[in-house]
Amino acid sequence: MNKDLQHLKLLSVFYYIVGALIAFLSCFALIYLIVGIVFVAAPPPSRGEPPPALGWIFIVLSSGVMLLGWTWAVALMFAGWFLGRCRHYLYCLVLGCSTLLFQPLGTILGVFTIIILIRPNVKRLFEAGGQIEDEDEADEVEDFHDQFPRDSYNIRQ
Repeated sequence: MNKDLQHLKLLSVFYYIVGALIAFLSCFALIYLIVGIVFVAAPPPSRGEPPPALGWIFIVLSSGVMLLGWTWAVALMFAGWFLGRCRHYLYCLVLGCSTLLFQPLGTILGVFTIIILIRPNVKRLFEAGGQIEDEDEADEVEDFHDQFPRDSYNIRQ
């Protein structure tokens, strides 16, 4: 099997994992949502109790954080789906760049995504929809010296 396809399948699995992790971590905002609901549902404030407006701030902010986190998680899972099927190259590249924000796992995943997606063979795979046209080209392994001729890196021997 083509190494580029193997790398894309592996990236696809990691995007599912990171997407699920982000969805899970976004659920921690439920704690603040519950606190906000308690502040709003509590009887009118007396001396020393927080006002109901503070509860609405908690509700709005925690709902926004959950919605943003779940949306990002679903987008990452779609990127994993697309990477596995060699579709939507630009979408996968943009999501790979956005994954850099989720440190440290997302940073590692984003860097590897960018490295893999900028390869010319991978671009051709996306253009062909994941189908390998030439079997000889599929098994061809690019060597460092094939990409950079001896004269290009100024090393004297």
